[in-house]
Amino acid sequence: MNDSIQLEVKVTKKNHRKLYVPVLEIALLSVAIFWGTSYGLTKQALIYSSVMVFIMLRFSVAFLSLLPMALRDIYMGRSKDWKVAFPTGSILAAIFFFEVTGVFQTSASKAAFLISLSVIFTSFVEVFINKNAISRGMFFLAVSSVVGVFLLTDSSGLELTLSRGDYFILSAALLRAMMVTTTKRITQDKVITNVTLTCIQSLVVAASAGGVILYNSGLNMTFPTNVEFWLIMGYLVVCCTLFAFFVQNHAVRKLSPTKVSLLMGSEPMFGAIFAVIWLNESLSALQVLGGCIIFASVMVASIPKKIEPN
Repeated sequence: MNDSIQLEVKVTKKNHRKLYVPVLEIALLSVAIFWGTSYGLTKQALIYSSVMVFIMLRFSVAFLSLLPMALRDIYMGRSKDWKVAFPTGSILAAIFFFEVTGVFQTSASKAAFLISLSVIFTSFVEVFINKNAISRGMFFLAVSSVVGVFLLTDSSGLELTLSRGDYFILSAALLRAMMVTTTKRITQDKVITNVTLTCIQSLVVAASAGGVILYNSGLNMTFPTNVEFWLIMGYLVVCCTLFAFFVQNHAVRKLSPTKVSLLMGSEPMFGAIFAVIWLNESLSALQVLGGCIIFASVMVASIPKKIEPN
């Protein structure tokens, strides 16, 4: 009788794991879709606002939306280690400074493709944290991604041309790799809810942008009143900030940072498609080929390893 009960419990737990993993993967794919569409919308929103005001407004709204729940978690002892959120918040602030500035100075489709290099960067960053050697397969995918970037950014087909905005996006991609690996490391075995983690990160980003605005009095302090701007802002806050960072913070504590980045690797495809449809941007044949190489590299790297039976 006892053996039957134990067997039933084991089967139930096993089935639970099988059902849970795909849900997390689908959630990360949803983040990739939202983030892919965000490049074109961000570019549109920046018509009505400066970069720093845009960042400050976006993350101030996100912070205020999560604050009641975060305070409840801290009060109830669910987020005793809430201070660990500040380092990752600082990295996130740097990510958005480089990413939004880069989007403003380059095409939305190119930005979406270049940011996908964070997938490869994450695997290299993890080497320094986990001391794991890079496999030959991952090295090949890294090289093929670089080839893809070369084709994507070489609009003439003869020479590599990287604009200032492209360098900003590449910096954001590297910082993204640092973000997921750092979040994994400093939140491991810590008592903090994902709501509190996301809330404090949003506060740090909003405060950083506000500090830059106050320090540099020459920046545009005008708050946009255009309806289109606030509709875009609403979408970015709900889908690309609250939902996206909650899922990312939850996933990176359950999975490896590299796996999280790989599962969101389809972001550039959605970004390029959205940019072509929404912004009427065009890509040359070589740029399309480069984007396909990057996307194929990401997809191959995303194939999960076979799980060995216990």
